[in-house]
Amino acid sequence: MKIQRVFSFAKKDLKLMVREPASLFMIILFPIVLTVVFGISFGAVGGEQTVVYQVGIINEDTGPLQWSNIFVDSLTQTGILEIHEYSDIKSAQDDLVQGRIQAVAVIPKPFGESCDSFLKSPEDPSSWVETIIDLYLDSGSLFATQAIPPIIQQVLVAMLTGDQPTPSIPIQVGVPSFVEAEKLTMFDYMAPGIFPFAAIFLTMIVAQSFTVDRERGLIRRINTTPTAPSEFMMDHTVSNMIMAVVQVALVFVMAFVVGYSTPASFLSLLFAFLLVSVFALCCVGFGLITAAISKSSGAATGISFIFILPQMFLGSFVSVGLSSITKTAGKVVPSYYVTDALTSLLLRGAPVTSPTILLDFAVVIISSVVILVVGVFLFKKYGNR
Repeated sequence: MKIQRVFSFAKKDLKLMVREPASLFMIILFPIVLTVVFGISFGAVGGEQTVVYQVGIINEDTGPLQWSNIFVDSLTQTGILEIHEYSDIKSAQDDLVQGRIQAVAVIPKPFGESCDSFLKSPEDPSSWVETIIDLYLDSGSLFATQAIPPIIQQVLVAMLTGDQPTPSIPIQVGVPSFVEAEKLTMFDYMAPGIFPFAAIFLTMIVAQSFTVDRERGLIRRINTTPTAPSEFMMDHTVSNMIMAVVQVALVFVMAFVVGYSTPASFLSLLFAFLLVSVFALCCVGFGLITAAISKSSGAATGISFIFILPQMFLGSFVSVGLSSITKTAGKVVPSYYVTDALTSLLLRGAPVTSPTILLDFAVVIISSVVILVVGVFLFKKYGNR
């Protein structure tokens, strides 16, 4: 074995890698995009981030004592809970169902009396006025259901006892009532994000199919026939949409086979299927954009991840429970709105006519149409050569 030959072949391989866009992407852009998206998703980008939960408060304690106001102020001062005051339980639960808040706490009428009774006789439980704070939680928010009850309980204890440990206080946080009372598994929480996740990879499939046809000279031959380029692109779009619908249907069926449970009605399930199918159009558009700027099928595979990774980490099940900046950043990717609508539909049991769901659906439709039109235009202009 001659070392000179080894180095010569190594030099040749390095030159090929540098000249091949797909290799360059995997070597340079892929780790950059992956690290940045991970950083945004898990809180490394943007400095120290604290998750803030939106909590609705209904204050039924209208007596002369100010303990309920002190309690609300103490909740706000935690920096973890953002308080929204409501006058009635119905409006609060409506916002809870639509995901605008993660919890509703009802302060009972004798709250102030209960606090006073404890401070007057902290060592005599028999003289206490017992009260319970009713708590309603959003079953669509996995981490909120675990975090909010102990935070409220700790604030109560700190407000009444300060730094002094105490075995009990007269005010307790009641057993939480969920928007949907059925016990949920981790898969149930993640399922709304799995459906768009499956459709996201259609971007790579579409990009590869178009670039392979171009490499084989099919597009060039079609240009010599009466067939218009738009007809060729429409053919690919329709075939890939059919494939996407089949794929989405399989994901829905298999989710229920493995034990997925949802309070959603049959109409809501049909709407969810329609929503993901419309989102598939958006992925076809991203695939066309990728094919337009890719010189080969290998390059298309790498470049497609520029569109796949942000949607995967910012708008699918991967983003469940991540940093607060993730939700803000996620609003720039269409998959975020699909997952948000499916969470309301499939986890919270919100009706199809819910304003939040209709808004998400409108955003998905508009973004899908715009991206598809841009993809067709770019491929017709640059990818048809």
